[in-house]
Amino acid sequence: MRVTWSGGELAFRLDPEDEITGRAADDHPVKLATNSCHFQDVPADAHPDLFAVAAWTVVAPWTRRRITFDRGVSPEVAAALHDGWGIEAGPVSGTARRTGSVLAISYSGGADSVAAAAILPEAPFVHFKRVSHPRVPNRWTHYRSDVLARLAAQTGRELTTVSSDLEFTLAEPRPGYPEHHAVAAGALLLADELDLGGLAFGYELGSRWLGGDRYLLRFTPDNPMWAPHGAWGRLFAAAGVHIVLPVGGVSEAVTMRLALNSPLKDQLRWCLRGVDGPCRTCGKCLYKELIQAAVEGRPIDTPLSADRPVARKWLQPPPYGGQEMIEYGLARVPGIESSLFGGARRYFEASLESTSWLDHCYPPALEEIPDPWRAQVRDFMTAEVGLMTPEEVRKVEEWGA
Repeated sequence: MRVTWSGGELAFRLDPEDEITGRAADDHPVKLATNSCHFQDVPADAHPDLFAVAAWTVVAPWTRRRITFDRGVSPEVAAALHDGWGIEAGPVSGTARRTGSVLAISYSGGADSVAAAAILPEAPFVHFKRVSHPRVPNRWTHYRSDVLARLAAQTGRELTTVSSDLEFTLAEPRPGYPEHHAVAAGALLLADELDLGGLAFGYELGSRWLGGDRYLLRFTPDNPMWAPHGAWGRLFAAAGVHIVLPVGGVSEAVTMRLALNSPLKDQLRWCLRGVDGPCRTCGKCLYKELIQAAVEGRPIDTPLSADRPVARKWLQPPPYGGQEMIEYGLARVPGIESSLFGGARRYFEASLESTSWLDHCYPPALEEIPDPWRAQVRDFMTAEVGLMTPEEVRKVEEWGA
């Protein structure tokens, strides 16, 4: 893979051993659509390591043996690429970037992201906004990135919005991030300007410790995407921008509760389709409605019926993506047996007691937070959420066994 940057444009050319269809870190197959993307308002003098890591979040799935950058990268970044992916990176020159002092939040406006903002009330936001690509037609016109950006601007928090068409580098399965970490590409490019030393993501217990939704469905301490000792964690750290997961030890029930009680509640939006509110008819809306109903202790409120395509999977046997939250909802939503989730209920013996561990924080997640910000997150979790008991910790570590 050969990578060049010019005025915010990332262009890349595949080497003979590279592949058009590759696999992301979660092993999901992704097919390349085009070999360039653009970032608006990128500083030309960012550290070379930042340009390199930002590029890697885009091209990693299709790179097999080596990557050649248009500027030298530090030995530390080159070593992280080699140790994490077996990739030979070059040219190698210069010194590593100094770790910054600021922790920013990669802010999407969803419940997990808003919960992270509640824990870190002084942290600035960096918001990624999808824009059209000059050569790739937009097959996802229902994705309202303009709505999400407008809501982010209404939060009153210090905000930097990064616009890019990088999601259109992906042809299949649909436009999106080649790697989950590509959402951070803009923040990486601005890290010197913003003095970033850490970037906080809203990935919670299910994503960090329980296998990342549909991918593994078991306790995964060595999660390849979000473990700080994993390939991505080491690469970001080598570029002086640590991956920070302030809600990595709590479930989506906790992040939903924190978000609904947040000053940013009015800007909360997890649906990518709605304009004046969530669409209420997509799969994500249905899943989040179950969680919200469980948190609020009320019946589920959805216009969907079990025969709709987005709901049919609940008539099938598990495993399900986010299964821990399905069990949580089954145990708490009044009248769940008469809802479209009634079919799933017969596969579980979920109760308040068996799911109570999902109301507390998994302590090892706090130890993963870099030292400058660990005490603040720990104090919040201790005061507002509560830490898991040893028995509850075992529930996490035996998940999926």
